[in-house]
Amino acid sequence: MARKTVFSIYISETENSKYWLGVLNELKNRGVKDILICSTDGLNGFSQAIAAVFPKTDIQKCIVHQLRNSLRFVSYKDRKEVAFDLKKVYQAPSEEAALLELEHFESEWNAKYPYISKSWRSNWDELSTFFKYPEEIRSLIYTTNPIESFNSSIRRVTKNKTCFPTQDSLLKIAYLAVENILKKWTMPIKNWPTILA
Repeated sequence: MARKTVFSIYISETENSKYWLGVLNELKNRGVKDILICSTDGLNGFSQAIAAVFPKTDIQKCIVHQLRNSLRFVSYKDRKEVAFDLKKVYQAPSEEAALLELEHFESEWNAKYPYISKSWRSNWDELSTFFKYPEEIRSLIYTTNPIESFNSSIRRVTKNKTCFPTQDSLLKIAYLAVENILKKWTMPIKNWPTILA
């Protein structure tokens, strides 16, 4: 039996939590009962929008975005060390071990960069969601990079056009771009049989 891929394309001039609340409500109205996990990039209000429409959804903030934000104001000479110590936090085998690594990070770096651990602590509930799941699928959950790569592929097609006569013309180009992207997605997910089991 052939598998049919179904997708929806949403276009907006701006991205905010109100917009996403509308998208989520539309998905619910179209029959989506629940979402197991939602990986977000930290957009203000997005988590609340998800919780309002799909209250049982596990929300995972993107570790890569958190890492970038953490390193934004770190001096160049400390950047590799700070990144290495933060990597110990999100690559820990369990949430308890991650919290111990975060404590170690605080003792090492809080004097110089106190805002980093403060940010990790204040976002911990949504940064640590992936620890609830088996190690085999954590790398699929903790980052929004795959969807950002997907969006980047669509932007490559649309960015050279100075204007679109109608929103339908933009939708058609986006649709064709998605069809081409899906043709290239032939690599199976690493360890998929183990994950599926």
